[in-house]
Amino acid sequence: MEHQHVNQQIVNRLSRLEGHVRSIKEMVASGRDCAEVLVQMAAVRSALDRAGYAILEDHLEHCIGEAVDEGKGQQAVEDLKKALKRFIG
Repeated sequence: MEHQHVNQQIVNRLSRLEGHVRSIKEMVASGRDCAEVLVQMAAVRSALDRAGYAILEDHLEHCIGEAVDEGKGQQAVEDLKKALKRFIG
């Protein structure tokens, strides 16, 4: 898939997530049932993880390959390892 197209898909996902988080905030402000709020928060967490996976996949397919071609592959892999540690927790 074209890199720019994937970026737009990720931006679209994040926009939907932004709206979903805003809805959860409104649920809390209006005193909605805690169980409902937690279910919606779990859905956001899952969607955020999927967006992160899409970013990782795109990075592996495009950025790492380019770095290898430019002789910077080892540094790119080290940077990715650091980012993965933070993302995974």
